[in-house]
Amino acid sequence: MEISELKSLAGEIWRDKSCDLPQVVVRLGKVIGDICRYTRNALPSDRDQGEAGLKKELGNVIFSAIAWCVDLGYEPEDCIKLAFIAQKEYQK
Repeated sequence: MEISELKSLAGEIWRDKSCDLPQVVVRLGKVIGDICRYTRNALPSDRDQGEAGLKKELGNVIFSAIAWCVDLGYEPEDCIKLAFIAQKEYQK
């Protein structure tokens, strides 16, 4: 899938519920919390989901971040490029 397609799909799903920055932070915290819970296997439902549960949550980070970029008025491609540059510099 292309980022433009993901932007379109996110718009279809969330068109009436865009987020401001505080709402993005709360939602991101929820997804990170789900990944943390999966990591420690605290709940039987997490164990039952197996690896698919973790893959779903990582996908939530990616897909939601694209929607949040748009909500905040940023082009996801620009944000990804900046992250790439920062990570490349950090690795040096």
